[in-house]
Formats: sequence, structure tokens, C-alpha cells
Amino acid sequence: MHILAAIKREEKKLEKELSKLQHQLNGIRSAAKALGHTTAVEAKGVKKRVLSAAGRAKIAAAARKRWAKVRKQAKKAVS
Repeated sequence: MHILAAIKREEKKLEKELSKLQHQLNGIRSAAKALGHTTAVEAKGVKKRVLSAAGRAKIAAAARKRWAKVRKQAKKAVS
């Protein structure tokens, strides 16, 4: 029973801390809004960056080349 009571106390303490942090976050968001800035959560219409197929292919080829080099060095170390 002592463990359960300790868990309950810790839960209450964490809930109190969460409430305090949420209050602080709301204050910061209000201040930012008053200054005319939007937070990342509130930002709307932000375009997601898209990588072209050619760019993705170049990155994949470079990764294959790096891994081939690592495998080659590992093979030399074993031999």
C-alpha cells in the first residue's frame, strides 16, 4: 500500500507541475500574440518542403556509396 500512496503523491505533484507549465506556456503565447508573432503551432499555411525525385535519387546514391566504402573497410579489417 505504501508504494501505491507514493505513486499517487507523485502523480499529484506531476499534475501540479503540468498545470504550472501550461499556465506559463499560455502566458508566453499571449505575449507573443500581443507582439504580433505567431507560434509554430498556430502558424497556418506553412508549406511542407518537398524533395524532388532527382534529389532523392542523388541522396540515395551517395548513401549507397558511403555504405559501400564502410563495407569495403570492414572487409579489409576482417581479412
